[in-house]
Amino acid sequence: MSTIRPYRPADRDALYDICIRTGDSGRDATALYSDPRILPDIFTGPYLELDPALAFVLADAADRPVGYIIGTADTPRFVSAYRRDWLPKVADRYPEGSGTGRDAERIRELHHPEWMLQDGLADYPAHLHIDLLPEAQGRGAGRALMDTYLAALRAAGVPRVHLGMGAANTAARAFYDRLGFHEIARPAPSLVLMGRGTAVT
Repeated sequence: MSTIRPYRPADRDALYDICIRTGDSGRDATALYSDPRILPDIFTGPYLELDPALAFVLADAADRPVGYIIGTADTPRFVSAYRRDWLPKVADRYPEGSGTGRDAERIRELHHPEWMLQDGLADYPAHLHIDLLPEAQGRGAGRALMDTYLAALRAAGVPRVHLGMGAANTAARAFYDRLGFHEIARPAPSLVLMGRGTAVT
């Protein structure tokens, strides 16, 4: 039996591991990077540090994290805080301009968080990331995590939220479609931006 609870600092390493193990469109991305920690240092760590109140953990019967949902209520504010408060803590590990292939692409993202400020998102100020280990999928836990996150956004007065997903991730697209998300834009062939209101539907 799984439960959803607020994030605790002791969960950090487990959430980093989940990010890596689901970082290739739901598959394990560990072997794709010379330092796979780059993924959670972009897509997990900053949210846990800058917006911990919007971090929720799916835990198994032993209270071991097997999934999470994280994000921010205000993407422009988050990008500013990322550059000011998060980037200095991790930049030395990944020098700007270093790496090749996928590593280089991720290092560019790390050093230039403004990529989160895509056109067409002004009406969708919040954004999120959700990841579940395979063992936690297909049981309604993803929907429950999303409901928890949307409720937190509603309580904060946030009307709409967006997310980015790989265009090739058909399973994720089907999941988001079922949850009422719709496509907003495709800023790149491999990236789909989806959004929805935070109201209960």
